[in-house]
Amino acid sequence: MSRHVAVVGATGAVGQEFLRVLEQRKFTYDRITFLASSRSAGKTITFQGRPHTVVELTEKSFEGVDLALFSAGGSISKKFAPIAAAAGTVVVDNSSAFRMDPQVPLVVPEVNPEDVKAHKGIIANPNCSTIIMVVPVWPLHRVCPIQRLVVSTYQAASGAGYQAMLELEEQSRDVLAGKTVTPKILPHRLAFNLFSHNSKIGDNGYNEEEVKMVTETRKMFHSDAIQITATCVRVPVPRAHSESINITFAKPVSEKQVREILAAAPGVRVVDDREKNHFPMPLESSNGDDVLVGRIRQDISQPDGRGIEMFISGDQLRKGAALNAVQIAELL
Repeated sequence: MSRHVAVVGATGAVGQEFLRVLEQRKFTYDRITFLASSRSAGKTITFQGRPHTVVELTEKSFEGVDLALFSAGGSISKKFAPIAAAAGTVVVDNSSAFRMDPQVPLVVPEVNPEDVKAHKGIIANPNCSTIIMVVPVWPLHRVCPIQRLVVSTYQAASGAGYQAMLELEEQSRDVLAGKTVTPKILPHRLAFNLFSHNSKIGDNGYNEEEVKMVTETRKMFHSDAIQITATCVRVPVPRAHSESINITFAKPVSEKQVREILAAAPGVRVVDDREKNHFPMPLESSNGDDVLVGRIRQDISQPDGRGIEMFISGDQLRKGAALNAVQIAELL
């Protein structure tokens, strides 16, 4: 069977990262089509050294398409992913549209690759912060069940798209030049500042990003018993999210055990040099595939030995989005 691949939202930040990942991983296909809104239709994208014309996304775009990688926002996914699936296309969707749909697998290949088999035409890519967290947390949970996770995020501008990255750069220049800064993409000035994640706050005081980390993790771990709480913050970093994670295990776990498990875990690289005070940084995780893990230590507030603290950093556009989606496609 020929493999016709479509990339939906090919001109966006994650869409562009899709292309880089597909090329770097030598993903095999017979034909590739780049789809986007009418605004971007007609533009030229260079992929694998050849120019490709961007085609407008329509209800007929998926005839003969075997695989579609979606990264064009929730409203586009809600409309077009079911149309694609009905046409026989397998959709890997990067939006939040189907993540909590019980009929749609939510997959991180290092965590629950077997769930891919249950798809009915659509597979969901988790939220970027959730992906980066579960890659190192899952191998620990497999060895010793986790009872509670407390996570605080340090999320880069890239999580709000390419225009937000440009806005951070522009704001930084303006602040240094003594100019007035007027936010356009993000709700507050990000340059030389940080603020609570710019997603909607619910009645319980948690924002949507925090809720995603709770519900998506439970779905992929197939466990509603694990207790999770999150505080998500936007920080003035162009690319790559970082997270502080406090874990409570069901039984005592040593720092040595955690290091050994993480050293052998797929998609994880331990960066934990206490002597040189060198630990995970977004500067070093940017453009990389691995989630960097460090600051691994026993939680002194849990004297029974069941607590571990660690700090992680991972590229939101790669493992947090495009790479994970391509890895799902590879599983297929």
